[in-house]
Amino acid sequence: MDVSFAPGRFAGLEHHFVLRVYFEDTDLSGVVYHANYLRFMERARSDMLALAGIDQRAAHEAGEGAYALREANIRYRAPARLGDELVVVSRLVRLRPAAVDIHQRVMRDVTIVAEAEIDAVFVAPSGRPRRQPAAWMERFTPLLFKGN
Repeated sequence: MDVSFAPGRFAGLEHHFVLRVYFEDTDLSGVVYHANYLRFMERARSDMLALAGIDQRAAHEAGEGAYALREANIRYRAPARLGDELVVVSRLVRLRPAAVDIHQRVMRDVTIVAEAEIDAVFVAPSGRPRRQPAAWMERFTPLLFKGN
């Protein structure tokens, strides 16, 4: 077993999160159950934020707030199956004072299995949108993808 393995890393402006499809991720036919793609993408986003130096837990515990999804548009393109090795590729495509838009695609080699446009809003403990911490905006800015 390679102990240097880490599930996520940045490759330029993209974050790559590696995972394997396990039995628990599939339906009766051995194909990944559609809702599990959301779980895969959530893990990738959390890993991306941590690697960017964003401490979501500390912000939550300090009463600053947390991210909540306002919108998730997913397109399923090909089935992933039991045992597949997948990579969730994430990139920041838009940054606003209280939100961030993230494009994510789940890949099996060069095949796009699923892709999504995610709109994550920073919300206060009351549930109302609020400005993201300034330090987070500073960390996100150099990671912002500017292109097609």
